[in-house]
Amino acid sequence: MSAALDAKTTSDLVSRIQTHLNAESIDGWLFYYFKNNDPIALSVLGITEGHMTRRWFYYVPANGEPVRLVHRIELDVLDSLPGRKEAYLGWKQLESKLKDILGDAKTVAMQYSPNNAVPYVSRVDAGTIDLIRSLGKTVLSSGNLVQSFEARWSKEQLDTHIYAVEHLRKAVLDAFRQVKNRIEKKEPVTEYDIQQFIMSEFDRYELTTYSPPIVAVNSNSGKPHYQPSKDVHSPIKENDFLLIDLWAKKKKIHDAIYGDITWTGFVGKEIPQQYNKIFDIVRGARDAGLEHVTKAVEKGDTLFGWQVDDVTRDYIRERGYGDYFIHRTGHSIGTEVHGNGANIDNLETKDERVLIMNTGFSIEPGIYLDEFGVRSEIDVYIEKGKTIVAGQPIQEKLIPILSDNAF
Repeated sequence: MSAALDAKTTSDLVSRIQTHLNAESIDGWLFYYFKNNDPIALSVLGITEGHMTRRWFYYVPANGEPVRLVHRIELDVLDSLPGRKEAYLGWKQLESKLKDILGDAKTVAMQYSPNNAVPYVSRVDAGTIDLIRSLGKTVLSSGNLVQSFEARWSKEQLDTHIYAVEHLRKAVLDAFRQVKNRIEKKEPVTEYDIQQFIMSEFDRYELTTYSPPIVAVNSNSGKPHYQPSKDVHSPIKENDFLLIDLWAKKKKIHDAIYGDITWTGFVGKEIPQQYNKIFDIVRGARDAGLEHVTKAVEKGDTLFGWQVDDVTRDYIRERGYGDYFIHRTGHSIGTEVHGNGANIDNLETKDERVLIMNTGFSIEPGIYLDEFGVRSEIDVYIEKGKTIVAGQPIQEKLIPILSDNAF
């Protein structure tokens, strides 16, 4: 039997689902699970464990009682959820009962994205979508529904995010100081050394992360997902360009929200113009994206993830570096660093999900050249009429790491 939310919580969950279904004029939300296909279903429904070897469906209509459809050898698998139970044995009975359960519903939301436009939501296989369509139903994407349950932060969660970003900012500046101290003492220092130093800072600041930070010099910084290891890393020397991308959340709080920021610096006192030029363009794109979000939120305008990506990408493209901005502008942030809300993306996908209130995401444009790469990453939280960027002041210029007044 699965561990799940308590009875009152699940009842409240169904009520919330039905409120959102009615707001979006969708007749029902159909959850489907088989062989670990859909972690979103487990998360939304609060199912954390259980022996589930056969297909199950959980249907929440916009109005009325939910229905649990389970196999006869696993009758108790959804007993923690409210609603009527229906059991099936063979595939014919499964299809017959699905038809009865869906009744006269015309539109059904599922973890599906047309043309796989948003693969983070596309969890239900094409064959199952075909099955539901064969019953005369129009399958709609649950993308915006998922956001409402998976991406919204509570006030307490926002506080954990602000804590994380503020201490990530401290950790990255500590790391720059560590580089300065080692260089001035003529002690060898590598990307891996600084990566491990940052991990020790995480312990000091009571942060945890699923993977170590990116510390990258020179051409390595031109590879967006480069990460040093004990065996593969480069030395950090005077006159090197240095990028640090770090992400973590507060320890010992199960629903703490991640922070995720990127800073860059030059291991010297005077920064060459080539670095300043690229940084200024990236910073300008970042600020243009943030300004677009801020104005839309203040006005109460509907805003989509792909639109913000267009703003930052156009800024870089207009300055001649569009071909060197090779990833999306940003991603949803939650209890995992890459959350289940709308991403800031019109490159890798066209994310047509609405940026809803009480959610957070990164804005992190970049330009990646053969010699070096620049990324400037901030985290943005939006609520009604207000935009919050934690970790102030954000980076406004490259850090001359060896300068006496750098920090």
